[in-house]
Amino acid sequence: MNKSRARIFGHRVVLPLLVLPGMVLAGCAPTPAPAPTQTSGTPAPSVSPAPPSIPSSASQSPSMTPSHEPSATTTHSAKPAPTAQQGPAEKTLAAMNLKERIGQVLMVGVPATGSSAADRSTIATHELGNFFLKGRSSAGTAGTSSAVQRVESTISKALSVDVDAFVATDQEGGYVQVLKGSGFSTLPTALVQGGWATATLRERAEGWGRQLATAGINVNLAPVADTVPSASFAPSNAPIGYWKREYGYDPAMVSAATRAFSSGMLAAGVDPVIKHFPGLGRVTKNTDISRNVTDTKTTRHDAYLKPFNDGIAAGTDWVMVSNAYYSRIDAKNIAPFSSTIMRSMLREDLGFNGIIVSDDMCDAEQLAPWGLGARALRFFEAGGTMMLCVDAPKTPAIANALYAKASNDPAFARLIDAAALHVLKVKEERR
Repeated sequence: MNKSRARIFGHRVVLPLLVLPGMVLAGCAPTPAPAPTQTSGTPAPSVSPAPPSIPSSASQSPSMTPSHEPSATTTHSAKPAPTAQQGPAEKTLAAMNLKERIGQVLMVGVPATGSSAADRSTIATHELGNFFLKGRSSAGTAGTSSAVQRVESTISKALSVDVDAFVATDQEGGYVQVLKGSGFSTLPTALVQGGWATATLRERAEGWGRQLATAGINVNLAPVADTVPSASFAPSNAPIGYWKREYGYDPAMVSAATRAFSSGMLAAGVDPVIKHFPGLGRVTKNTDISRNVTDTKTTRHDAYLKPFNDGIAAGTDWVMVSNAYYSRIDAKNIAPFSSTIMRSMLREDLGFNGIIVSDDMCDAEQLAPWGLGARALRFFEAGGTMMLCVDAPKTPAIANALYAKASNDPAFARLIDAAALHVLKVKEERR
């Protein structure tokens, strides 16, 4: 948790959420129609981008199912022993069983139009503590609030402790706006937003944030802090520039806009998530629909990291890592498997103390070579805090793999505890 946020962003106002107590893939680009070429600097497609369609599910990857998966009735492992000078988050962690702690470090996707009984059963069985509204909905703020409350109620009944859920969606603007209908504004693309004065962007973002808060949303997987190098390259940048998700073509301009957007969201009581660290503005393929997506330019101390660096210095509590490879940083590991990127760069170089959330790790084609359980284990072993899975039926394989590993490996159990504590501290800050 970054304590500088109050100083930089100003006093944070937390609005009461209309929930019961307790993509597009998330953070990724829409699937292009047609897809941009992979050649750097190629001209824009001859046809205009069509509004993105929402993939219901990517091809099922083989999951790594532990041989000793726990059932819903498995006896939980011992709770952490109380220690001296515990704060509220530490006390909550100590009161949680292992399944609940694992549930705090996972975020599951459910349709923005409303969760199914199967979705809610998965959430209750695995005691999941956070969810993401995916797809597209025109239900407006009232309809969205009802959908949120139903899942919140499920979480509240499943947990033995009183912990609010993080309720997220993807409300960037342009082609990436999950929630529409009565009560929600139509947001322009980030490229348009970046042309406004920062004071104007902050004011409008606060208004958009208040709409989200009214609907029960407390986390927005935005803004995009990726810098696309030029307008001429943008059409070839499949995940960002092709869809006008960038605020501009200069790191300083992008930094100013991302901080203005974040400040507005925070003022409305919604946590912004700056993404996709360490940047997707210079790749040509999209990790949602392609494998071996690799950034060959970004370095550990790259000038294009400025929007992330400045956002962290300003007090953001959330950073999303991309699913790409970065050959000049850690050529062997994709970002969510890279301790260099998550521990060395984010934690040490940039001093980030908040939640490192993954991009979707269930349906993204970039992750297809690894089973679901392996994805989860490697993410947390490398220093991740919260794993996002937009496909609820795939979540049990992830939760079971984490449970099996943590039950038999004390060092891994400590990693889960540390990640859960990061999450609980940010949740406590919201109270």
